[in-house]
Amino acid sequence: MNQSDRGGANPSGPLPGGEVRHGTGVHSNRAFPTDDYPYNLDPFVLFERFYIDSDEGFPMHPHRGFEIVSYMLDGGMEHEDSLGVSNTADEGDVMRITTGSGIRHSEFPARGSGCNGLQLWVNLPREAKDADPDYVDADAADLPTEGQDGATVTTVVGNGSPIELHTPMEYLDVSVSDSWSWSIPDEWTGFLYGVSGDGTVDGDAFTTGDVLPMTDARDVELRSEDSLRVVAISGRPHDEPIRQRGPFVL
Repeated sequence: MNQSDRGGANPSGPLPGGEVRHGTGVHSNRAFPTDDYPYNLDPFVLFERFYIDSDEGFPMHPHRGFEIVSYMLDGGMEHEDSLGVSNTADEGDVMRITTGSGIRHSEFPARGSGCNGLQLWVNLPREAKDADPDYVDADAADLPTEGQDGATVTTVVGNGSPIELHTPMEYLDVSVSDSWSWSIPDEWTGFLYGVSGDGTVDGDAFTTGDVLPMTDARDVELRSEDSLRVVAISGRPHDEPIRQRGPFVL
């Protein structure tokens, strides 16, 4: 597989996510980079589904040089940071952190129960690497949801959502009950990630924890005879190297 400017070459079909164990005892299913797909997807640094047990979590730690979008699937997560922000995000809520020149934050499950959600790291363009750190959140009720033919679509980031980033992008939470088509704009990069259920993407089996990276604009068709929940994420590349050093993106 030859690496393109934006990431790895498009795989022939969906790939399984890779299991990651964080030092705090938190575990994740990572879409990329993994052993099967060891690339970033410009402008995206990494994406994973995290699981935090009731007695685990991320103590206060630093970040800089990118933006974080955390979208809760089940349970609640308590966030505190060096800006003085304290917030609990519950199922369907979203938090966006611009780490910029530097921020410290912690993440722990709320109310003594475990939680899980999705976390996306988005690279900041070179001119915004030293931006002032910032935080914003939105409740589930703030995110627009609409029924489309064969699917229900919630816009986490994009048209109608209060969540904005330095990078033009779209983040959709899609529950497919029959069929649904998705298009990536020209010159953008994107991926699909399976949240729950089973179905197909362009005829290939697609299930929980699967990922389909796409470095070229294309149309895909998702089908499910029962129920398939995915997130469909795309963004405009910066065409700049992504240099991740642990919690920093230089």
